[in-house]
Amino acid sequence: MLRLSAFAMVAMLTAPLAAADKGTFVDKVFKNEDGHESPYVVFLPANHDKDKPSPVLLFLHGAGETKGGSMMPIQQGIAPHIKRMEEKKQLFKFITIIPQAETRDWRADSPNGKRALAMLDEVVKEYNGDPKRLYLTGLSMGGFGTWSIAAAMPEKFAAIAPICGGGKAEWGEKLKDLPIWCFHGAEDKVVPAKLSQDMIEAIKKAGGQPRYSEFPYVGHNSWDAAYAHDELYGWLLSHSKK
Repeated sequence: MLRLSAFAMVAMLTAPLAAADKGTFVDKVFKNEDGHESPYVVFLPANHDKDKPSPVLLFLHGAGETKGGSMMPIQQGIAPHIKRMEEKKQLFKFITIIPQAETRDWRADSPNGKRALAMLDEVVKEYNGDPKRLYLTGLSMGGFGTWSIAAAMPEKFAAIAPICGGGKAEWGEKLKDLPIWCFHGAEDKVVPAKLSQDMIEAIKKAGGQPRYSEFPYVGHNSWDAAYAHDELYGWLLSHSKK
C-alpha cells in the first residue's frame, strides 16, 4: 500500500486540484545491507503509467536538509517547485527521487551517494523507469554530489543539472560528452561561483559543450531560480541515452 508523505497530505488539503489532475508524493523506505532503514520520497506524476517507461530524476539536497538538520529534503529545492507546478496544473513529467543524506556528503564513493544510486535503481525497477532517461540534479552539497556522481559514472545519466556546487577540473575529460546545464548565483558567498565556472571551463577545454547560467545579484540560493526555469525540464527531456 502506498503511504502519502506529510508533504503530500498538505498538498491534498491546500491545492485546489482534483486527485486525477496531480501527482503524488510517496514515502518509501530503503533497506540497507546491514538492516538499517533509510527513508526517502518518490514523486509519481499524474500521468504515470507503469506500462510505459518513464523519465526519472534523482535530486540531491543541500547540507541543511541532512538528517537532523533544520529542514526536510522536500521543503527545499525541487519538491516545492513541483508543488507550484501542480497548483498551476502544469504536469511535472519526471518520477522524482528525493533521498536524505545521513551525513554531509553526497560524493559518489560515500555511503550516502551509494545509497542514493541504489534508491534510483530500486525506483527504476519498481515503477518502470526508463534507463535511457535518467537525470541527476542537486543544490549546494547536492551540487557537489551531482558533479562527483556524474564524473564517476557519466554513462549512467542522460543529462545533469548541478546547482551552486563544484568539482575537480580533472573530471573535465570524463564529463565532456555528458549534457550539462550548470547554475550558480553571481553573489554566492557560501560556494563561490568560480567553482562552477572552473568546472565549465575544464569541460570546454576537454571538448565538451556544457551550458552555464549565472544569475546576477543572486546569492547562495540560486536553486529557486534554476528550478523555476521552465526550459530546464524540456532541455533534460531532449536528451536520452542511445
